[in-house]
Amino acid sequence: MNYDWLSIAMFAGALILLSIGFPVAFSLGGVAILFALIGTAVGEFSLSFFNAMPSRIFGIMANYTLLAIPYFIFLGSMLEKTGIAEKLLETMGILFGRVRGGLALAVVIVGALLAASTGVIAATVVAMGLISLPIMLRYGYSKELAAGVIIASGTLGQIIPPSVVLVVLGDQLGIPVGDLFLGSLIPGLMMAIAFALYVLIVAYLKPEVAPALPVNLRIGGKNLLIRVVTVMLPPLALIVLVLGSIFLGIATPTEAGALGSLGAIILAAINRQLNWAALREVCDATMRITTMVMFILIGSTAFSLVFRGLGGDRFMENLLVNLPGGKIGFLLVNMLVIFLLGFFIDFFEIAFIIVPIFAPVAQQLGLNLIWYGVIIGANLQTSFLTPPFGFALFYLRGVAPPELKTTDIYRGAIPFILLQLLVLTLIVIFPQIVSFLPSLSLSSGSV
Repeated sequence: MNYDWLSIAMFAGALILLSIGFPVAFSLGGVAILFALIGTAVGEFSLSFFNAMPSRIFGIMANYTLLAIPYFIFLGSMLEKTGIAEKLLETMGILFGRVRGGLALAVVIVGALLAASTGVIAATVVAMGLISLPIMLRYGYSKELAAGVIIASGTLGQIIPPSVVLVVLGDQLGIPVGDLFLGSLIPGLMMAIAFALYVLIVAYLKPEVAPALPVNLRIGGKNLLIRVVTVMLPPLALIVLVLGSIFLGIATPTEAGALGSLGAIILAAINRQLNWAALREVCDATMRITTMVMFILIGSTAFSLVFRGLGGDRFMENLLVNLPGGKIGFLLVNMLVIFLLGFFIDFFEIAFIIVPIFAPVAQQLGLNLIWYGVIIGANLQTSFLTPPFGFALFYLRGVAPPELKTTDIYRGAIPFILLQLLVLTLIVIFPQIVSFLPSLSLSSGSV
């Protein structure tokens, strides 16, 4: 008797549990155990699963690449909790304050830096919403533009390195994280530049939606220079140091993350913001997010082990390889599935459940996995921004003042979604955008 339906039922069961809000790690692990028992009862699965699982878990614990996750989370949390990110945004706003749309431009730049540091959309959007949204509304910015630029900048952490998202994605695709960082750098910068140009164009065409700062709030001359040197340059230098050490092959992403964490502590101490309370908050946030990721990874490992044992990988491979259109058909289905799932489940669940199913097919079809990983990140970034279910929209709604309506947030997101789709289309049509820097890499093969 053919029991291929078991793998399909298993996948559907996991999605149902996730959609009703059941904890991800326990959804995946519980479904895995349940279907392992069902498979054993019908003779389609062996109890050797329960013997293999411990070795898989210890393999996860020993994975050196995943050690970069707590380091990058710690780096971003330290910049946020100690007020360094807030001061950076204020200084950027003052620096560009003479320009129409200067505050929004500052949000794009700082949002990209903060997103790259954390790689966690919730943290970035909430932080930017709390810090910059009241200021922009106070000085007469359009509600739609203010909301749109914050959520768009907050999602840049999907593909701007260094980020947790890319570390996880590189591990799941089995490719060097350093090369994935390099491949995503140009696309990420393209999106940030596209956002900045859009802000400047809108401010030029409609000055009333993005006015310059009032004259009495502008700082110039020596005072501005001192503020730029003391507030802006240190965190920028830290991020350049982290990225440069990876790109030049001096350090692996894990080692660079450790260096960045130490640098963030030093910056906090220099700014006299390092105390036990701040350090406790940063360590708590790091522990919570890292623990969440690791438990999801353990649950997804059990899920994928049983899914393969029930023949689900063979079923999916036969289905996807034989799609009409070959590579193009596979990419369209792949991107559509990931885009739709991005409405309902977070990146980590998608990376640990969906990517391992699609990745072997992508490799079999001869796709460049670095390019493939970058378009997954860019696709998810667009999904998290798209109404009515995009996660970034809800994160901003949670911290927005009452005068900012949900419809304002939705309308503000639309232009930035179109810009992201434009960049994503360019990446798909011109793979050289992704492959150029990895081909020059001195750190190829680093993890």
